[in-house]
Amino acid sequence: MAQITEKRRPISDRLEENQEYLNDRLGVGKSFDIGVHEFFVGNTKLLMYYINGFVESQLVTQIMREINDLRGRDVADNLFDTLFHKFIPFFQLVKVETTDEFMDKLLVGQVGLIIDRFPYAIIMDAKVLPTRSPEEPDTERIVRGAHDGFTEALVTNTVLTRRRIRDERLRFEIMQIGERTKTDVAIAYLQDVANPELVNDLKERLQNIQIDGIPMAEKTIEEFIIGKTLNPFPLVRYTERPDVAAVHLLEGHVLIYVDTSPSVMITPATYFHHVQHAEEYRQTPVVGAYLRWVRFFGILVSVFVLPIWLLLVMHPSIIPESLHFIGIKDKGSIPLLAQFIMAELGLDLMRMAAIHTPTPLSVAMGLLAAILVGDVAIKVGLFAPEVILYLAVAAIGMFATPSYELSLANRLVRLFLILMVGLFATPGLMIGLLVVLVALATTRSLNTPYLWPFIPFNYKAMKDVVVRLAVPHKNQRPSIVRSQNSARQ
Repeated sequence: MAQITEKRRPISDRLEENQEYLNDRLGVGKSFDIGVHEFFVGNTKLLMYYINGFVESQLVTQIMREINDLRGRDVADNLFDTLFHKFIPFFQLVKVETTDEFMDKLLVGQVGLIIDRFPYAIIMDAKVLPTRSPEEPDTERIVRGAHDGFTEALVTNTVLTRRRIRDERLRFEIMQIGERTKTDVAIAYLQDVANPELVNDLKERLQNIQIDGIPMAEKTIEEFIIGKTLNPFPLVRYTERPDVAAVHLLEGHVLIYVDTSPSVMITPATYFHHVQHAEEYRQTPVVGAYLRWVRFFGILVSVFVLPIWLLLVMHPSIIPESLHFIGIKDKGSIPLLAQFIMAELGLDLMRMAAIHTPTPLSVAMGLLAAILVGDVAIKVGLFAPEVILYLAVAAIGMFATPSYELSLANRLVRLFLILMVGLFATPGLMIGLLVVLVALATTRSLNTPYLWPFIPFNYKAMKDVVVRLAVPHKNQRPSIVRSQNSARQ
């Protein structure tokens, strides 16, 4: 007879044996937060396991009161069935038969009840998750529209999504990833819309993840799904807005929710998914299109203004007479290329300092950076005034990029183009642009062309990218998701 492994160890009908095993595995008496309560119903002993801080105390107290009021005559022959079906005043009950399942559910905050002489246990989902209220995400603020956002609780995030899509065909398939963390991960999709091949592919990739834990949540999941890559561009899109998540579900995308993370992963994603913002769809189509064009302009400025200006300064003969003012009067004591590299690194240092600086000190930090970098550095000849000016313009365009991940990737592209211009002048700029374009054109996100609908070109979809169409005119789902049902109206 094959030996039963501890991973599949069944619950014994001897309570003392279960108690000894569980106390050892859970560290009862060593871990202060693991609680065990012993009590009797008639002559039968019961054990209740719970984790302090995870349990809704009033509910458990009410359950305990009901059980303690039982008498032998109320129990009949089967105490387990009597408690499960009649005397536990709670609707979320589960019967488990293995100690592994018992501990897994206990460690996510549920309450376990073991009864002597019965080879199974009762699990009550009476947990209270420590989480914040659904506040608007800082990185996706809008003027009009809903101001709620995802939180770190998976159940809250699924509820916020179902509030917007009240369709019985919306699916949230859950699994646990991480041998030690056992993090809940859910795949969300519309059953009759999403591409089944994409759904099955994502399921397989998630199920193949073998790791002890994913404390960094969705980012770790992304790296396992996408695989090893040196491409800095984001191959999935993140959102913390329930309305944005709902829109993409209706388009046929498949979303991945990870417990402990307020960010939801949208797949597949192209480059142009990262340049759109919810604010554009909260205004009239004309205003939305204007906002989109301004945002596109800011993104282009953030990437190209510094390399092009450096090229013009290095070759002033190619500057038209009408644009002679964009040149440089005093180059300073340091070569321009070195100034740009130092300024870029300084900008990143200030950004990181702003993130790590406590809020009461952030204003002082900003003033200090402005005085040192913006004034003193120019006066002592460390930077040319024009370098600071155009770097500030590029930084504004970078901050106007809707996707934080894309803005970081664009910054690396800008540094690469600056180096190519500084080393090889005009040929360097052309080669650098060609390398970036080829890299983007050959990139695929879960078998989806990254530059679609530009490469390969799709006129109808490209028109929707360039111009913010009114919703009544968008009667078809994007063809790139290969949905089962392409009609929306």
